[in-house]
Amino acid sequence: MSRRPFVGVEPGAELPPLARVVTREDLFAYGEASGDRNPLHRDDDAARAAGFPVVIAHGMFTMGHMAACVVAWAGESAAVERLTAQFRAPVIVGEEIVAGGRVRAVDAEARTATLETWVTVTRDGGIEMPVRKGEALVRLRGDEPE
Repeated sequence: MSRRPFVGVEPGAELPPLARVVTREDLFAYGEASGDRNPLHRDDDAARAAGFPVVIAHGMFTMGHMAACVVAWAGESAAVERLTAQFRAPVIVGEEIVAGGRVRAVDAEARTATLETWVTVTRDGGIEMPVRKGEALVRLRGDEPE
């Protein structure tokens, strides 16, 4: 008899980090799927004209990566009810982004967990900097047997 994910969820628990390198192919596919074909995400010359060395990732692409981290932690039986993000810095194609988070609060009666979430990138000689910071509200299944 297995237990559902709500069991053992405690404030302070860390979400397993989720890493990926942002590729041009990712940005092209995301732009096509979302309809956001802004040249900043497709054309190095346009990106340089705006002050970037090469194309930058869509903000919502990196927020989607943050959401994927939350969903991977929560499991299939959970529902992400709210996800917010502050966009703090651009992400350059070729950079590795790492999404993570921690449980801020648990409401056992409502069967929800509030998470502090983020996406970081390592720059400037190894300094990890946040590029997205947010919050998620996740409704988890209880500890009833499946």
